[in-house]
Parts: sequence; C-alpha cells; structure tokens
Amino acid sequence: MTAPGGYRPQQDKTRWDRLAQAFAQTRLGGWLFITVFPAIDKRLMPLTRGRVRVAFGQPILLLHTRGARSGQPRITPLLYTPHRGGFVIVASKAGAVHNPAWYHNIRAHPNEVVVEIEGRRIPVRPHEAQGLEREELWRVVNDNYTGYETYQGRTGGRTIPVLMLEPLGS
Repeated sequence: MTAPGGYRPQQDKTRWDRLAQAFAQTRLGGWLFITVFPAIDKRLMPLTRGRVRVAFGQPILLLHTRGARSGQPRITPLLYTPHRGGFVIVASKAGAVHNPAWYHNIRAHPNEVVVEIEGRRIPVRPHEAQGLEREELWRVVNDNYTGYETYQGRTGGRTIPVLMLEPLGS
C-alpha cells in the first residue's frame, strides 16, 4: 500500500526496504548515500526522467539551487517525503556535525529553489519548520525513513533542519 503522496509508511515497507534503511544508517551506508549515490543519481535521473535511481523504492527529487558562495547552479539528489501538497526534505547529511551545502544554498537564495521530480521542474518556496510544525514533520519523515533518528544521535548536538518546500502558486 502507498500512503498519500507516494511513499510507503514503515508498516508497509518490504523486508528489502528495511534492510536498505538499516544499511543506510551505518557509517559506510551514510557515506555512500551522501557521496557516491548522489553523483550517480545526478546524472542518471535526468536521463530517465527519474524512473531509474540508486535509492530504489524511496522518493527522490533533484534539488536545484544556486551556490551560497559561488553563485553557480547546483543539483542535489535528495530523499523527500511528500506532505500536504509539498515536499519535506531533511538536512541530515547522515548525521554530520555541519549542515549540508544545499541547506546553505537554500538559505542564501530561497527565491531560486526548484525541485525536479520525474523530469518535471517545480519552483518551490522553502521554509524551515520550527516548533510544533517541525515535530509533526519529523514524525512524518521518520515514518518514510527511520534513519533520521540515528543521524540525529551522531550530530554532536546539531538539531537537524527539516524544510518544507511548497510549490509556488499553490
């Protein structure tokens, strides 16, 4: 069964899904999922309109931003969770002590953020969830992927940002 918005809650994940999530939570898996696999997906997803990607079974988008310092276009494949017509992304960086570069890019240029899903580009308005909204979204994203709790424990005290990307015009 698929939940509204295209992801399967934990209760509906297959054994393979659970094994992949467990692997992604290891240090090696985290490294692969933030360095190697995105480099592959960044090239593979546009060629296949998102039909082929490394993270099978998980919703992945291509995040288009402009570099915070360089001003150059940047593309980052990210796991996302569909929610209430928008897209929730998590700046976990597999539990690193610093936020990922794409997070800084969004903060520096919030009016230039676009997501690409299945070959379709969607301009979005990002905002970082706080308080009760963050608590709700944290529960939702952890139902999609259980690794965020593990990553939070590795951050050295950094609170992992949760961002809601709302399509413009909605």
